[in-house]
Amino acid sequence: MSADPYGGGPDLLDADTDLRRPVATRPGRHRAVDPAIARSWLLVPGTRPDMFDDMAASRADAVVLDIEDAVDPSKKPQARADVVDWLRAGGRAWVRVNDAASPFWSDDLAALAGIPSLLGVMLAKTESPDQVTSSFDRLGGNAPVVALIESAIGMEDAAHIARARGAFRLAFGSGDFRRDTGMSADAEAMAYPRARLVVASRVGDLPGPIDGPTVGTGMPTLREHSAITVSMGMTGKLCLAAEQAPVINEVICPTPSEVEWALDFLADFEGRGRVIRDGSDLPRLGRAQKIEKLALAFGVHPTS
Repeated sequence: MSADPYGGGPDLLDADTDLRRPVATRPGRHRAVDPAIARSWLLVPGTRPDMFDDMAASRADAVVLDIEDAVDPSKKPQARADVVDWLRAGGRAWVRVNDAASPFWSDDLAALAGIPSLLGVMLAKTESPDQVTSSFDRLGGNAPVVALIESAIGMEDAAHIARARGAFRLAFGSGDFRRDTGMSADAEAMAYPRARLVVASRVGDLPGPIDGPTVGTGMPTLREHSAITVSMGMTGKLCLAAEQAPVINEVICPTPSEVEWALDFLADFEGRGRVIRDGSDLPRLGRAQKIEKLALAFGVHPTS
């Protein structure tokens, strides 16, 4: 994994790509996004197989079929079977599986193991590195695990969880975390757990973590919450409805003016022979390079 807090992953740059040259794309074309930098993670109830195709074609960067909190215990076997059937028919998605302490976890992983179109799993209520590694191994060691931190115990061990073999990104189960700790949803109260996940991700050499969802469909509130996500150093956000994805994608993304600044800085840096002038050059160079990578990945062009 890359230590790049913006997501890293494989090199996204193409030497022949010019971000200052407009690129024509077909209207409505959905750009495949590296999950290491995926911004919107859409949770889809596993009880709604009729929605799977439409949600997979939505503007969400990543789709997560949920057979945990979104499913009543009596319906979990059927939801699991419907998810497996859809994946075996060629559908591609992540799956949120039940936590390792539940009676459903082992069956979830046994059913999903060996399915080529499974993109990875989101492990609910992760509280230890062993839970991540055990899940990874049961899936054959080739399905990445997003560790969903939802409790005080998990938060306290977040840095070790981030270092676990098989860990791909951390995610914040903010609702269950508040229920476990009694903390409010205020940005001030949530600043500590968000910061813990950002630091733990860096310590574990993982991409930036995924923030919890915003409940409701009020777009101004969603935009405000997504801006807090960015300000805390998180690089993705869970969402509960497809219409939330475009707002999240827009906010957790370089702006055209930021891309223009980055390209100007990089051009100037190259023009002066990559000479470091003062102590601010290296931090600005790192930021400019990250913005350039994300701009290419997300198709953002400068303002001029």
